[in-house]
Amino acid sequence: MATSLQNLVPPFSCRRTTYTSPCTPIAIFRGGRRRNARKMLRVCRAMVEKTVQGASSTFAKEMERLSAKESLLLAFKDAGGFEALVTGKTTDVQCIDVNERIISLEKLNPTPRPSTSPNLEGRWNFEWFGAGSPVLLLAKIFFGRIPPTLANLSKLDVLIKDGCGTATAQVKILNSIENKFIISTKYSVEGPLRMKEEYVEGEFESPKVDEEAVPEQLRGAFGQAFNTLQQLPVPIRDAVSSGMKVSLSGTFQRLILISYLDDEILIIRNTAGEPEVLTRLEAGPDPQNITEYES
Repeated sequence: MATSLQNLVPPFSCRRTTYTSPCTPIAIFRGGRRRNARKMLRVCRAMVEKTVQGASSTFAKEMERLSAKESLLLAFKDAGGFEALVTGKTTDVQCIDVNERIISLEKLNPTPRPSTSPNLEGRWNFEWFGAGSPVLLLAKIFFGRIPPTLANLSKLDVLIKDGCGTATAQVKILNSIENKFIISTKYSVEGPLRMKEEYVEGEFESPKVDEEAVPEQLRGAFGQAFNTLQQLPVPIRDAVSSGMKVSLSGTFQRLILISYLDDEILIIRNTAGEPEVLTRLEAGPDPQNITEYES
């Protein structure tokens, strides 16, 4: 008896299925990839959030630092500036206000190793110094008993280069005779913040006279003094005209800490903790050509 072809068809389908058991290696591999992708996504999201927060925090800190700098400079102006400080006209309230703003700025120091930073080099102008500063002591010795109408310390700056300093005090007498007193110093590094300053030499430059600015009642005396100078022997006259130098080696040295340094402001403190604040007048040399100071 002939068998029907339908009876030869198996009771189940032979078509290939795409179903994969969750326990097969392929399913485990695909599940692992999905978990890794989700994990990487979470990591990337966290990194982006951290970067945004970090940038925002850095910007806020920089704005705080700039605001503190501006506040300090305004405090100097309100206190009467350099002239009031030298002549002792600043009040206790003005002094404590300036010191408070100095401390606020020091907390935001952007330079971790200021003693060897290229920003340290350049010409700096003294804006503020404490009662124990050699700068103020020197000014009091030379000008403390002279009325400001006769002589005054008009400016004080320092040039720092190659581990050496040249401090220049500009003095004006009778608003017509300009004179300079120059102190040469040497710096040596003793730590990331600490340096030693040694005085090397002092020099009195020959006065420069603006004849047009000499008061009328003094012009006769000035003419006589000039004629007397011309009659001096040549060696003495040359010595007077070239100035006078005094060796200061071994006479004075001090330890200082650089508590703040950026490209515009320098703050140092002596062993008594008194601050000296300087503002930049001229930029230093190319940082690529600077070597560290003597250690």
